[in-house]
Amino acid sequence: MKEKIKKAFEESASVKLEFIKENVDMIAEVSKLLSDAFNRGNKLVLFGNGGSAADASHIAGEFVNRFKKERPGLPAIALNTDTAVLTSIANDYGFSEIFARQIKALALEGDVVIAISTSGDSVNVLKAVDAAKKKKLKIIIFTGAKGGKLASKADYAFTVKSSNTPRIQETHITLGHVLCQMVEEILFEAHRKR
Repeated sequence: MKEKIKKAFEESASVKLEFIKENVDMIAEVSKLLSDAFNRGNKLVLFGNGGSAADASHIAGEFVNRFKKERPGLPAIALNTDTAVLTSIANDYGFSEIFARQIKALALEGDVVIAISTSGDSVNVLKAVDAAKKKKLKIIIFTGAKGGKLASKADYAFTVKSSNTPRIQETHITLGHVLCQMVEEILFEAHRKR
């Protein structure tokens, strides 16, 4: 049992280290993109299913409340959290529309989208990304394996090159935390130095 426990932690660390080798420049770029959007008064819109829904909610909470610094809240919303909205859309239009309809109703020009899908092929996530493209929103994808259909629809595609869903999700939440940290440093360290 102890060997399996150690192996799980070692695999998680290894997947993250491989991911950062390929993505550090894009993480810096996306950190700036998010900071610029927040500076303009725009918001971050996140969504996903299952564990990815939990990650979307978690990351939104870090931006709205705070991450590591005492600072004003930043506008972020996870589209997978309002059960009345989700169930009414699913009932009236089908589960595949639960995020797309919200993008059409809530997202504004200049907002940024983070769509999370470990497979990259979740139909409701794909439809929401298509709706976001029609609104000309910047689209960031968190996915795994080879990226699925989502990767080609993104302005920024973070693909964790693993087929192990838990390792992909562990990397996604680390990425979300790092983006929060970088945005806080960009927006609030600069203001303190003035």
